[in-house]
This record gives sequence, structure tokens and C-alpha cells, in this order.
Amino acid sequence: MIDIQVKLHDKYSVEFKIGYHIDREVEKNEFRMNTWFFVPHSLDINATTYPKDAFYKDVKSNVRLITPIYSLKEIAGGEWTPFVFLEEAFLHLVTDTSKESLEAYEYQIKMFTSILKSALRGKASEAIHHEVEGNERGDMVDQYIEEVRLIVRRYRDLKKIINVEGMPREALNYFSFGDEYLSNLVEFHTFKLLDGLKENDPVCYEREVKRLMALIRSEIDYKKINGYLVAETESVDRNRAVIYRRGMLKKYAESDLFLKSSKKKDGVLVEQIYYSIAAGLSMIFATMVAFSFQKKYGNFTMPLFVALVVSYMLKDRIKELMRFYFAHRLGKNYFDRKTTISMNENVVGWIKDGVDFISENKVPEEILERRARTDLLAADNRYAGEKIILYRKWIQLDAETLDQYGQYDIAGVNEILRFNVGSFVQKMDERDYELYVPEGETGYVPINGDKVYYLNFLTQLQHADQVEYKRYRLVITREGIQEIQKM
Repeated sequence: MIDIQVKLHDKYSVEFKIGYHIDREVEKNEFRMNTWFFVPHSLDINATTYPKDAFYKDVKSNVRLITPIYSLKEIAGGEWTPFVFLEEAFLHLVTDTSKESLEAYEYQIKMFTSILKSALRGKASEAIHHEVEGNERGDMVDQYIEEVRLIVRRYRDLKKIINVEGMPREALNYFSFGDEYLSNLVEFHTFKLLDGLKENDPVCYEREVKRLMALIRSEIDYKKINGYLVAETESVDRNRAVIYRRGMLKKYAESDLFLKSSKKKDGVLVEQIYYSIAAGLSMIFATMVAFSFQKKYGNFTMPLFVALVVSYMLKDRIKELMRFYFAHRLGKNYFDRKTTISMNENVVGWIKDGVDFISENKVPEEILERRARTDLLAADNRYAGEKIILYRKWIQLDAETLDQYGQYDIAGVNEILRFNVGSFVQKMDERDYELYVPEGETGYVPINGDKVYYLNFLTQLQHADQVEYKRYRLVITREGIQEIQKM
């Protein structure tokens, strides 16, 4: 199964979070994702102005394991929870302070905080968006507060186990990193919960705001006592140190989930074979011409001299034409890049991707139907049609290798793909567009409207026999992306 989430990362970047969920009954899981970008012709984006290298500069990709899924309730209690693995690692470190034990201990702290992050986000989202009756939403907020307090207390109680003589300094540092990151997570997601309640259920917000703010303040006070950085309203440096440290803690905590990526050009060997064939064919032509004229006119004659010069000229042209032909054929069956993804030096799988401008007659009919152009746009396209970019991805994952990852069941791999539209806005008109509207019976006033452009993209997701289509539209001005619309 493939799932995809699209959101705005910043005013010039859109983020695709693509989840490749493996089927453990199949050793080699294969996934394909094809995305067609429909670009307005007025932006002057084409194969000449926007070559492959420019596209790949605008694309940033990170690959990571899908975080194991636990609810807050499951984390707070139960036999087979991250707390059990965490406590076992703490106790083992006390009896064995070897490098291996310290690494296992650090790994469990990182996994615990990563799992907690996902659980907090899920619980807060459920409390905000879940259809409820009566005071059910308030009960969900009560559960959130109770479970968070229990989890925080249980984690901090574990410090007693390692706070003993002879314990490596790194052990206390790792615990402290996890503790600070945990506190940041609770603070952030509780604020997000308050934002959601305020917007979607003002009555519940008024009823629960004091208790949720008490939870936040308790974490802020705890951080101050322990010397952790906190955000301040009147910060001289605009809280740059706080933001930097939170980013570092996030990277540290999630580092064991990220997979190592090694990129290289795809199809290099086959490409060289094809190019060698092209050179051989051109040489055959030149040799045949030389032999034919030599046989007819003999050696050291002017006709032979002319024939050799002409055949040499044509030989290079034939070689280049054959190279172009083979390159075109190669592009249909091979990709631009191949990224090998590995975990602890074990290869998990690979991702191939390729991008090309294509003509509309090469776009599948089902994609054009889903593009659903308006009558006016269809008429305009007869004059100057949209430019179409096809971005192809082919992914293969090894289920057996993923199963070797620690004590947790890993559902698959997430790819975080960010696409920057900075190259697309360079030739856009200014955002402000002057309009006039009547005012009263004899007056009128000028007003400013938004000059926007639409970048449509359709994605085809394939895994086994499942095929799914998604369509999105970016509303863009010269000042960046204004919104993402799921069509």
C-alpha cells in the first residue's frame, strides 16, 4: 500500500510525505509513483529553460523508517510497550556499561521519543477532529492530560536507575536529551491541541484551556529548573538559541529512523553499450564507403579522397543521431538516478527516479480525464498548451531486511519529498492586480486583487494490483504558494 500526504512546508516549498507499506508475504515489494505536473505556458518552463539538473536541484528527499504506531494509552501502560523495552535497556546498562549496552540504551531512548511524538500528534488530532456527542471531546482531553502526565512521570522516574556511581557520563547526557525533547513535544502538541479546540470547538476550549495551560506551564517550569532552554516573549535574539536547540534535539531523536542514501546515475553500463553500438554503426558506414570507392577508383585518387572526407563528416553525424536515438530509447526503460537505501550497512532497497518533459499525446487518457480542464483553458491550449512534466519513481523494498530492525515491527518506509517552486515564480507578474468597482451612483474606486497561477499535478500510485490516483492544485503568486487544494 502507498499513502501520500501533501502539505505546505514554507511559502516556496510543498512537501510530499509518501508511505510505502510493505506486504510481508512478498519478499521484494515494488511500488511505482508517476506524477504529471501541468505547468501554465506563461511561466516559460520547458526543457530548455528548466533542464533535468534544475529539477533535481529543486527536489530534496529524505528516506526514513515508518515510526512504529502506539497510542498514548498503550505507551502509558500495558506489557508490550516502549516503556518495557526502555526500562530493560536502563537495567541492563547498570550491569553492563559496555559500548554495545550504551548504544542499545541510547537507541531505546530515541525510539521512545519518536514513538511518543507520533502518539501525541495522533491523540491531539483525534481530540480536535473527531465527531463527538455531548462532552465526549472533553473526556478525550481529560485522557490526553492524564496519559501525558503518567508518561512524563514514568520516564523521569527511570533516572533513578542510572543515577549511580560508575555510570558513563554519556548515559546521563542521553537521558537528558530525551527528557528535554520529551518536554518540548508535550509543550508543542498541547499548544496545537489548544489551537484546534479554539477553532473547532470554542465551548470545549473555554472549558479545558486552564487545565491544558497548567500542563504546559508545569513543563516550562520543569525545563527552567533543569536548565533547559525555554522560549521568551521578550527574547533579544528572537529565541534563535531555543529554535536551534529544538531542531538539533529533533534530528538527534529521529536519527535512528533515517536511512542512509547513496545516489548514482542509473543505467550507466547499458548507456555506454548503446553509445558503443552507435559508434560502431557509424564506423561501418564510413568503412563501407571507403572500400567501395577504393575498389572502383583505386588508391590515391581524387574521388577516393573526396569520399573519405564526406564519409568522415557523415560518420560523426550518424554517430550523434544514433546516440540521440538510443538515448531516447534508454529514457523509456531507465531512470536518471538510482538511490540505494541501507540500514546498519544492510541494503533495505532502492529508489529510482526520472523526469522528462512530454507531449500531451503521451499522457494516458485516464490522467487527461482527471486533469478536467475547463472549456476556456481547453480552448486556450489550442494556441499554447500547458507544459507537462512527468516525474517517475520506482521503489523496491526488502521485507526480510526491515524485519531485522530491533524489537519493533516496521510497517515500511516513509519518503519525505520537498519540491521548491522558486524556479516557477521568476516570470510571474506582480501579485497586486488593479481592478475598479462602482461606488454609489456616480463614483468608482480602485481595488487590488491577486494575480494567481495554478500548478496542477496528478499522481498515480501503484502497488501490486492496487492503483490509486490523487490530484492537487497549488495556488501560486509571485510571493509564493498561497494554498494547496486537494481536488
